[in-house]
Amino acid sequence: MSTDYLEVRGLRAAYGNIQVLHGIDFTVSKGQIAVILGANGAGKTTTLRALCAMVTVEGSIRLAGEELAGQRTADIVRRGVAHVPQGRGTFPELSVEENLLAGGFVRTDGQVRADIERFYGTFPVLGERRSQAAGSLSGGEQQMLAIARALMLRPSLLLLDEPSLGLAPMVTRALFDQLSIINAEMGTTMLVVEQNAGLALGVADQAYVLESGEVALSGPAHELAADDNVRRAYLGY
Repeated sequence: MSTDYLEVRGLRAAYGNIQVLHGIDFTVSKGQIAVILGANGAGKTTTLRALCAMVTVEGSIRLAGEELAGQRTADIVRRGVAHVPQGRGTFPELSVEENLLAGGFVRTDGQVRADIERFYGTFPVLGERRSQAAGSLSGGEQQMLAIARALMLRPSLLLLDEPSLGLAPMVTRALFDQLSIINAEMGTTMLVVEQNAGLALGVADQAYVLESGEVALSGPAHELAADDNVRRAYLGY
């Protein structure tokens, strides 16, 4: 029996007649951080969208042994999959606290308020701006809010699409440090699409490189970080 928490086999995805993913395979073990690297147009974002049933897919997507392919997006969310898309995806007119409450809307465990206070501790700037409209936050603050809102679901799997996009290097480093802490403290399995390969490989356990909708390289993150081909193509040395 497989010990992989997320197991994807033969995944194909298309937008209409345009095929983007061509039968990719990858796995993520429970509690791991896995990263997907690749050039623009390689299929990274489509991979995350495919896991959430946001594009037409073929193949198998199993989470903790349960098949997700063919399920509706809403049902996948209820199964514990949270997605932070490119562009953050916060509700700009709502306050920080209202965004967090929206993230925990489907929960019935009575711990929503406690988790809001927890994430104010994780991201103190959100606590300071709890009554402020999300759209008035800086890019880095909006990204923190988007991640905290996704975590309000208490997901078993967190999907992050380019979390460093548009952020200053110092903010990006602080954000990835927090992701590592959240992973360690909450045990949240994470699948991260990221252009900043050096930073992503530094926090990840497993890595996959996509090229033209196919997995070109895969392995432990530290091994790919030492791979000459990966270094030249993505790390710049």
